[in-house]
Amino acid sequence: MADERPLIGVDDRVPVTRAIPLGIQHFMSMFGSTVLVPFLTGLSPSLAIMCSGIGTILYLLVTKGKIPSYLGSSFAFITPISMVAASQGPGAVGGALIITGLVYAAVAGVIKIAGTAWLDRILPAPVVAPVIVVIGLGLSATAVKMAFFNGGYDAGAPFDYEGFAVAALTLAVAIVFSTCFRGFWSTIPVLLGVCAGYAASCALGMVDFQPVVEAAWIGLPAFHAPVFDIGAIILIAPVAVVIIIEHIGHLLVVGEVVGKNYNDLLPRSLLGDGLSTMLSGFLGGTPTTTYAENIGVMSATRVYSTQIFWYAGGIALVVGGFCPKIEALIGSIPTSVMGGVSLLLFGLIASNGLRMLVSNRVDFSKARNLMIVSAVLVVGVGMETAGIKIPVGPYEIPGMAASALIGVALNLCLPKDTVADDTYPAGPAPDDAQEAR
Repeated sequence: MADERPLIGVDDRVPVTRAIPLGIQHFMSMFGSTVLVPFLTGLSPSLAIMCSGIGTILYLLVTKGKIPSYLGSSFAFITPISMVAASQGPGAVGGALIITGLVYAAVAGVIKIAGTAWLDRILPAPVVAPVIVVIGLGLSATAVKMAFFNGGYDAGAPFDYEGFAVAALTLAVAIVFSTCFRGFWSTIPVLLGVCAGYAASCALGMVDFQPVVEAAWIGLPAFHAPVFDIGAIILIAPVAVVIIIEHIGHLLVVGEVVGKNYNDLLPRSLLGDGLSTMLSGFLGGTPTTTYAENIGVMSATRVYSTQIFWYAGGIALVVGGFCPKIEALIGSIPTSVMGGVSLLLFGLIASNGLRMLVSNRVDFSKARNLMIVSAVLVVGVGMETAGIKIPVGPYEIPGMAASALIGVALNLCLPKDTVADDTYPAGPAPDDAQEAR
């Protein structure tokens, strides 16, 4: 019945009564990761949620509502931001993020002038598709730790049988509603899975309601004025290069999921992300980036409408900026519950990469394609799941960026000896190339 699920296109509109739960679903999917970044860096979780909402709305304005994406806290900045926040305070972090946003804008301007034809040359399907797989499978270890150990694996916690049972229930409910139901219920499987998992968690006594009781109904997060410190800027701003690579990868994934080529909108997309990060800097929040979790939600639900992301951004703005009690209630959801849906969402992202290889008819009888895909997958998945990053001075290159760079380098260096190597990042190759095969 999966093929009978309704498909809601990018430009389609749905009634408010359906848009609100769909927006909540996207909000719930990004919540855990967006809150984790400020916890690790010493910044405000409430402000991070608020900035993600405002940033998403700003992104939709800049891209004219043509790209369905949600912007949440970026993990790539955790190490330098932690260092600056501990030594110079959140104000210095904010000043550096404003400059970081300017780097995004500058790159967007260069791409606008130079065009995007280079994307087809350096990012063909044998490069892009395995990078998409890396984005999904690279997060698999995180999802498993969340689901099987209630997020406590790194701390040496024992296997959490109750948490595992809740995660399994959450995953099962999401899968059942996605595949066995029609109409509206098939468009909110993630939200329904989370609700089922949360109810089970409450029944098992896994939920601590004390923070919810103590939280105020109305309140504002603590804002911090930016301070421009050259040392903080040098430490944080260059990380923008890694995020730009990640951003391009996510944009290609979104295009693959919704069936559109967003290459021409790359400058606007980068500019929107940069302005969002600058806004966070002015308020004292965390840097933003497009989120793989929300891409997974689109893939699971076949709901691509940008209208839903306006609602998701608005919900984040209200919850993070004005209602600490709702934030505390959502924060009380056990990690195992979110791990259950993450197992599905991250797997769907990886599956979209595999689908790209098939739809582009990538010929694995050609050694060139085989070598590129193999190198990207092993380096990317290996680094991401093992938590390995390549240190470059005070910076670290994560597995996704490293694998993408390796794929681009191999694609440019290895000889093209047949037309079968000419594959494209968005949709099937031209008819004449297919005939030549």
